[in-house]
Amino acid sequence: MALFEALNLHKRFGDRIVLQDLSLAFEEGKLSGIMGPNGAGKTTCFNVLTGRFAPDRGTVRFAGVDITGEPPRRIARRGLSRSFQSMNLFDDCSALDNVILALPEVRARGFDVWRDLRADASAGQHAAAVLAKVGLAGKEHAGARGLSYGERRALEIAVALAAGPRLLFLDEPTAGLGAEATARLAELVAELKRQLTIVVIEHDMRFLFRLADTVSVIHWGQVIAAGTPDELRDNPWVQRSNLGTLAASASTPRPAPAGAH
Repeated sequence: MALFEALNLHKRFGDRIVLQDLSLAFEEGKLSGIMGPNGAGKTTCFNVLTGRFAPDRGTVRFAGVDITGEPPRRIARRGLSRSFQSMNLFDDCSALDNVILALPEVRARGFDVWRDLRADASAGQHAAAVLAKVGLAGKEHAGARGLSYGERRALEIAVALAAGPRLLFLDEPTAGLGAEATARLAELVAELKRQLTIVVIEHDMRFLFRLADTVSVIHWGQVIAAGTPDELRDNPWVQRSNLGTLAASASTPRPAPAGAH
């Protein structure tokens, strides 16, 4: 049985239908991708799946439990975390503080005890371990604002990981990244894939096809193709669309950086 299922989701905003009879399933221990052209409904889909929007009709299940319409905080307590396309960090805090604020033990006690928790050695150690997991060891006391863009992306993933999720949603994680930072992020996600079930919305098909076990293509608010990266390259609809050229190019390995062996 799939760890996460969405069945026959519908969502409209005013007269505009954004999702129509959309169904998805994500298997435990796999990395599932979602792609599609701009305006296809991908972001709305992600927001419905993670509780930011309630569907007008349809059902969302996580680990066999109906979570349809539950608020994001309750869904997060069930073991689902997400990142955002537009980063959501406390820029005036350190990298360590950003992660501490996301720890379950901190959220359970409330932000009114923040000063006490900063002095809590166990919380600091927990947060430092999460930062090390995303390659930010040694950056604990760096201000979030002063980190490079790639490091900020990694920090946002660390914030999502702080709750110890069973399922991690990543929304356009490569947005704004150059080739080197994208390659480092791919290594990080590949490592996280060994530990978590991951769902990624992504426009960079090289990145997605390198990592994903299965990919669903959304267009007009519906899933119009799904399968492994190889199956999608052979899909007639994908081949006829502008995604076909991108899918074909995604099968070509990236050239090695200069000086790499």
